[in-house]
Amino acid sequence: MVSAVKSFLAIAVIASVATSAFAVQCYICDSVTQPKCGEKFEASDDMKFDCSRVSPPRFLQNFFNVHNATGCVKKVLDVPGHPQIIRSCFYGDVSNTQTGCQADPSLPFVKQLSCDVCTGNLCNGSSAMAPIAAAIVLFFALARMLS
Repeated sequence: MVSAVKSFLAIAVIASVATSAFAVQCYICDSVTQPKCGEKFEASDDMKFDCSRVSPPRFLQNFFNVHNATGCVKKVLDVPGHPQIIRSCFYGDVSNTQTGCQADPSLPFVKQLSCDVCTGNLCNGSSAMAPIAAAIVLFFALARMLS
């Protein structure tokens, strides 16, 4: 009986890790409404999103066939008189960022200063070590239980 419970637990853990491995997680925020999203980034759990549950911007949906996020992005915009930092999911080819980094055409007065794209989980924040540390701890806990 105990062996069956251990096996079920191991399968459940592996399945949850496998499904999360295919979904990109990114910070989603903007510095206008959340000051912690600015240049001195302070991550919080309410900024973390699974990009498979976030739709691409409408202007990208209308012109390009993009459905799934391929990475994370940090954009620096110049809204007349106010710099703004936006962190979100990236949709498009990460090796050719022209499509995914294009500015929203409905906002012609906004100038985009930079667009940094990355492919790791939560890579558009200050540190990407937390998910790796959690995976290592989970691995050793699972190994301990099965031994």
